[in-house]
Amino acid sequence: MSTPLIIAAHGTRDAEGEAVCRSLAERVAGMLPDAKVALGFVELSEPSIPEALTEVLTDGPGHRAVVVPLMLGTGGHVRSDIPEFIAEALQHVPAARIDYAGHLGADPRLVSVVRDRIAAALGDWDPARTTLVFVGRGALVPDANADHVRLARMHYEEGGWADVEAAFIQVTRPSLPEALDRAYAAGARQLVVMGHWLFPGRLRQWTIEQSEAWADAHPYAQVRVAEVIGDCDELAEVVVDRYRETLPDASPSGSPAYLTGLLLDDRSVVVVGAGRVSARRVPRLLDSGAKVTLIAPEATGGLRRLAEDGALEWLPRPYQEGDLDGAWYALASTDDPEVNARVAADAEAEHTFCVRADDARRGSAWTAASHSAGGVSVAVIGNREPRRSRTVRDAIFASQSVRQAIFSALTEG
Repeated sequence: MSTPLIIAAHGTRDAEGEAVCRSLAERVAGMLPDAKVALGFVELSEPSIPEALTEVLTDGPGHRAVVVPLMLGTGGHVRSDIPEFIAEALQHVPAARIDYAGHLGADPRLVSVVRDRIAAALGDWDPARTTLVFVGRGALVPDANADHVRLARMHYEEGGWADVEAAFIQVTRPSLPEALDRAYAAGARQLVVMGHWLFPGRLRQWTIEQSEAWADAHPYAQVRVAEVIGDCDELAEVVVDRYRETLPDASPSGSPAYLTGLLLDDRSVVVVGAGRVSARRVPRLLDSGAKVTLIAPEATGGLRRLAEDGALEWLPRPYQEGDLDGAWYALASTDDPEVNARVAADAEAEHTFCVRADDARRGSAWTAASHSAGGVSVAVIGNREPRRSRTVRDAIFASQSVRQAIFSALTEG
């Protein structure tokens, strides 16, 4: 049997919300047939996280477990409460090892589900004439609130909305009614409210009630409310990935990847897909001197300008067999997993190293979290843990001793 998974959920007095959460846990269990999957709750529902952990660690093999917080943001539950529950469980099973996974965050799969829920509420309205009010829980942790505002901005940049207002249902401001007032004052008369929640419960009910009350007081405006994310394959897949990223079976010496520096100057690199991932990585490939061929029917503005300037070759069409002929390195970063799988398979047949942006495990290379300063580059690669790699990279360059070492090396040279 594999290492057990404890899903750390919030808990609710809403019977429907708890049922949907338990259904999600069953879906996750179906994706991990060799691992015991259990639910533990922060509050309001049973069992508690320490109870679920203690039971699994006492009965299971190896006294190991992975805890995945079923949370979209990094508020107090993720930063304080769940770690404290883990510490409490370790008091009962002191020889156990409990690994704590990252929260769900703005995973592209969840962002896509949210867009689907918003589109269903939007119906026949034109987004260009509609304002989206994107509602988060609200936290005492400023970073968590800032993450929500950032995600609201992403929806604005990518959704074609007339405007997007970020709001919070509790703890901080602007409140949902305040955000609706702002949108109305700016001229919005068609508004879609999206409560960024996982399951039915108090937050969903408050969102509906406040939206309806505001609409009743503003007869010249129309308000539609989108549904929550709910029990779906995409959410279950993210939970499974957080679990697998955190499994305590990584190579004892670090990442299983073999670290090397690729010299791509004047060598062919093929990038399939022209979205946000490619927009981040193509400039670095060009800086390395690579001859980049971009393959995608559409491209972001930045990549389009690079093509117009002659910095890369853009083939405005779908990926085709033979596109990797002669390539030294490939990046599969479309929003279609089947296309990415084809690119990775063709790369394997061509002995071309390939990064698969949507599923790193099924590529043959990983992109390091890197930073350069003073002619020195530092790259960090974890065991399929990009967030941890970025955290370590940032910590390295935030260190005064590292900055001093770089300066000393430059002055001595």
